[in-house]
Amino acid sequence: MNSYVSDEELFILQRMIDGDEIAFKYFFDTYYDDLCNFVNSYLRDKPLSEDIVQGIFIYLWDNRSSLPRNCSVKSYLYTASKNRSLNQIRDTKNRNDVLEKLYTCLQVISEENTEQSLELKELKEIITKAVDELPQQCKTIYQLSRNEGLTNKEIAEKLGLSIKTVENQITIAIRKIKDFLQPYHYQIFILFIFFNFPEFFRG
Repeated sequence: MNSYVSDEELFILQRMIDGDEIAFKYFFDTYYDDLCNFVNSYLRDKPLSEDIVQGIFIYLWDNRSSLPRNCSVKSYLYTASKNRSLNQIRDTKNRNDVLEKLYTCLQVISEENTEQSLELKELKEIITKAVDELPQQCKTIYQLSRNEGLTNKEIAEKLGLSIKTVENQITIAIRKIKDFLQPYHYQIFILFIFFNFPEFFRG
């Protein structure tokens, strides 16, 4: 990647670092489409590629004060795009590995004597109690996500929170529910994932 930076771009960069939104828009308009195509060459998923590039630009703006005033924004954006693309590929592979293990666990559970596992009605009651034990904000976010089917972005907008906060709270909810269900054995948690997070099983 050519790291040469023109005096004009350095001037615009300095304006952006100082908080000029028009300068930021210049970089967005200049590189957005090419970056989407670049990321899509890795992922072969146009909507996901656009989401990733938008996230990179958000990160660029939020962290503009930490940028060197002589850096190449183009190189920065392409490096970040490559890294996030590779991370996405890695995460997808890890997710598929987890799904394979979950399917194996579910197959084992289905082959066990039904007397050795809880009825689904009882499981639902236990999960309801586990959700009721969550901290209020955590519980609210969980219910908006799982009961009302809102996306993390929609929840963030509805509650005036960042998307990262919503993601963290959902992670906390899952961990606390898992801990609550621990006395009922690990297979109950697997069933909980199966019935409450079906998106994990859509391939």
